[in-house]
Amino acid sequence: MQRRKPPQDHTTGRAAGNMPLVVIGHVRSPYTERFGTPRQPTVTAQTSHDTAVEAAIELLPEYTPGLKDLAGFEYVWVLAWLHLNAHWKTQVVPPRGPKVPRGVFATRAPHRPNPIALSALKLLGVQGNVVRVLGIDLLDGTPVLDLKPYVPYADAFAGARAGWLDEIGQAPDGPDRFE
Repeated sequence: MQRRKPPQDHTTGRAAGNMPLVVIGHVRSPYTERFGTPRQPTVTAQTSHDTAVEAAIELLPEYTPGLKDLAGFEYVWVLAWLHLNAHWKTQVVPPRGPKVPRGVFATRAPHRPNPIALSALKLLGVQGNVVRVLGIDLLDGTPVLDLKPYVPYADAFAGARAGWLDEIGQAPDGPDRFE
């Protein structure tokens, strides 16, 4: 099918300036300290519960209508602001594999220039302004910026390479290295 609308330029002269973010809700999690909180939703070995735990995302009331039809999805992406992170580095030593500094953008380190968290969580249900999820990896009170449905045809790439993680020879959900 050919495009019928003539091309338009929506970008010239419109550089990004101030980018205000709006908190739409907060995480209600059993985790109140970083130690013992899963580093990823699917990596629960060595956490304080040693299993995926249930939590809630409580949206501010004005965003409740936006939850319409979300309950039909199995997973949801949660974008959150890691409000307790005060610093970041261009290179970090991940808790898995050899003690080798990696570029922060080649890791899932929470300390980033913009401390935005991205979590794919199992959706258990929606009740009013509360989204119940399984596999939380966020601390209680973490501000939530957005929710998006996980859509397998667009969000899953079977066989995708995982860079240095493929090279270390550990199971993807294996335990972290503790000293």
